[in-house]
Amino acid sequence: MKLLRSRSGLKRSCQFVFIGLVAAIAGAILSLSFHYPASSQMQIARSGGDTTIRNRTSHGYEQPAPNLSEKMLALHIEGDRAFDAAFVTPPAKVNPGLGPLFNNTSCTGCHIKDGRGMPEKGQLLVRVSNPRQNGKELPSEQGDAPVLEQNYHPEAAVSLGNAPPVPGIGTQIQEQGVYGHAPEAQVEIQWQDQLGRYADGTPYKLRSPLAKITRTNNRVLPPEVKTSLRIPSPVFGLGLLEAIPEKTILALADPDDRDGDGISGRPNYVWDVVKQVEVLGRFGWKANNPDLLQQTASAYVNDMGVTSPMFPEPDGSSEIDRETLKAATFYVQTLAVPARTMLNNPQVQKGEKLFASANCVACHVSTLRTGSHEVAALSNQTIYPYTDLMLHDMGAGLADGRPDFRATGTEWRTSPLWGIGLTQTVLPYSGYLHDGRARTLEEAILWHAGEAKDAKEKFTKMSKDDRTALIQFLRSL
Repeated sequence: MKLLRSRSGLKRSCQFVFIGLVAAIAGAILSLSFHYPASSQMQIARSGGDTTIRNRTSHGYEQPAPNLSEKMLALHIEGDRAFDAAFVTPPAKVNPGLGPLFNNTSCTGCHIKDGRGMPEKGQLLVRVSNPRQNGKELPSEQGDAPVLEQNYHPEAAVSLGNAPPVPGIGTQIQEQGVYGHAPEAQVEIQWQDQLGRYADGTPYKLRSPLAKITRTNNRVLPPEVKTSLRIPSPVFGLGLLEAIPEKTILALADPDDRDGDGISGRPNYVWDVVKQVEVLGRFGWKANNPDLLQQTASAYVNDMGVTSPMFPEPDGSSEIDRETLKAATFYVQTLAVPARTMLNNPQVQKGEKLFASANCVACHVSTLRTGSHEVAALSNQTIYPYTDLMLHDMGAGLADGRPDFRATGTEWRTSPLWGIGLTQTVLPYSGYLHDGRARTLEEAILWHAGEAKDAKEKFTKMSKDDRTALIQFLRSL
């Protein structure tokens, strides 16, 4: 009898364990389905594919891609040190080479926590150029001519064919100089307000910068000089954009608007210093750099006055070696992309539909696929950057009037929107758009014009609840 009772008790215990196990599995499934009700949402949350990191804090832009191998992570950490390095006046033993003219002393001095900079001294850059050929603009068909090698200048990554340097300055104003070297000019920003109203009568106020540029000895910058104000943009996720096949990007071009949707994006073509040919542009506010190595080297020489093997001294020497340049480049290639949030929020879901119905997706393309890349972690990833990397006419309000390779004075590259919801978590009070004029996402939308005019007008005609929902969607990215 004792043996039978023992067997019966063991059976009941097994039943309890089985029931408990089933309940635990069911709970786990229920919990998973609560957070990720559909596989598609799980994919969308992984904005950077396998490089996605679940970090929505002020350090969300600074994380290494989680799929890096141990060896690649070590190189990323080495690149982090190069990105943080503050340069000083030579002949110091550590990080010599600053200047003699410069805007900031380190990469991270502009790209705060790897995010945007502010429209203020040391972070806001002013690109300048003279009008073409004795003050006369060339006809548009000549403006599309290939960039000539002899027109390239090592100071900047811009074409001197359509953006000739300003004598005594070059193509970028350096506002600071080491001892014994006067800055090229001082830039003072004044803000001017512009009032408007939504269709429902709600008032809004926009602001735009007015730059007062005074050269050394109080000389005024001639009015015919073209100027372009630009704040630093976020540097995470750039390796993935570099890994998108060229044919994928070109397939998004519609320069003649053959589909009749009012959107006519076109690629920029820029000078590749290594290949010595004209190639597709991807990086920068006007897609004026072909890859991250050249983008990084041009930032060293333009922003800090630090020469590299790509942009050397006249005698061929350089202040950083090739390994340092490649390490800093690898760092920005392999930063993680923060995952989306609030996927199950009904307001966010509504906002995403409104974003699509306003045709914002015509330029801010949500889904792209990377191809092969020398960094394996970046290869063959489905990503959600919300950009087509194309140039678009954004209207007179945002125009700088300054060409940049094939980009005209009204064209800007579609900015990626991934991670944009963290912008002011990473750096409170930071602004949006190329010159940081927009203090909120709402203001950024209201500045859209040109090809984006219809989308902006649809936004202004939405109810307050719908406008709030659309903004909440952007904050979820």
